[in-house]
Amino acid sequence: MNIALLGYGKMGKTIEEIAINRGHEIVLKVEQDISNYKVEENKIDVAIDFSIPGAAFNNITTCFRKSIPVVCGTTGWLDHLDEAKEICLKNDSAFLYASNFSVGVNIFFELNKKLASMMQGMEDYSVNIEEIHHTQKLDAPSGTAITLANQIKEIGTHFKGWKLDKKEDHFIPIFAKREENVPGTHTVSYVSEIDSIEIKHTANSRLGFALGAVLAAEFLHNKKGIFSMKDVLSGLLQDNV
Repeated sequence: MNIALLGYGKMGKTIEEIAINRGHEIVLKVEQDISNYKVEENKIDVAIDFSIPGAAFNNITTCFRKSIPVVCGTTGWLDHLDEAKEICLKNDSAFLYASNFSVGVNIFFELNKKLASMMQGMEDYSVNIEEIHHTQKLDAPSGTAITLANQIKEIGTHFKGWKLDKKEDHFIPIFAKREENVPGTHTVSYVSEIDSIEIKHTANSRLGFALGAVLAAEFLHNKKGIFSMKDVLSGLLQDNV
């Protein structure tokens, strides 16, 4: 495939390495904002956006208007996600957004839903989420932490949503920390006076995120519509049967 990289920071460079190793070609590299670049859609099969919150919506919708499918892992712009999906469908393009492309994290999401379901009715336990990332991460909390909180909220109907760095009745607290050289660690904890239960995912490098993004791009190639990493994982499982 011919791939456009929208966002050419540390993640973009890691994606480039993995994509080339898998036989793909990088035909466009955008530092952050696509506005200053000439996009020739006939040479681009899929775009992968890991840019910045302020540029993501314009990057994505510019591609849609040229019928270029987009895989997006940028967080911090999701107030415009529904609008982006509408523009995608209107232009007969394809879109796959994920708060985290790591295959391991997406397994972690399924564990989170299962544990949340099991903890229903356990009123002695309070839930909280902690996320730790590198100091260059611009948004807080992480998109992955928000996904975890939203999954718990959907299962636990007494939750109204989440709050950043504070505890409040009927809200799931997310505690965000920024430390040097931490690719990403997420912990979901249920705590009572008697004991604690937790599940945790620790990324050892960016390779898992980057590989997942390339797998998503391979999945999205020649498709139309809105997809998720669950669709990618289902395809991988079918291929391995």
